[in-house]
Amino acid sequence: MSAVSIAGLVFAAAAAGAAAFQVALALGAPWGAYAMGGKYPGRFPAPMRVAAVVQALILGGLAVVVLARAGLMLAAWAPAASWLIWVAVAFSAVSLLLNSITTSKGERLVWVPVAIVMLASSLAVALLG
Repeated sequence: MSAVSIAGLVFAAAAAGAAAFQVALALGAPWGAYAMGGKYPGRFPAPMRVAAVVQALILGGLAVVVLARAGLMLAAWAPAASWLIWVAVAFSAVSLLLNSITTSKGERLVWVPVAIVMLASSLAVALLG
């Protein structure tokens, strides 16, 4: 398996984990202290649950783009994936920045490492794919 394929799969796994967390928040998991700066500890209110679903969908879309750019799925998307991969890289960089500066210690401890993995793997796919 090539380095690009491995990086694509690593990104997809990290994105799937983050998306599952967002879906759990949307369904009422009491993990609000680990998201959105910890502003809503416990269960998210309804508007934030909708935001969590949107976040999960974005993460899923980014995973598809990275996997397409890595050549692991949707070969027809190759032309679009060659520039959309930079959206995934930018999203991952912003995620790392925001998770690094949050006032929520729990959020920093959990999500900074995930954001680092997502940034590194998306960048690898962007540069090597």
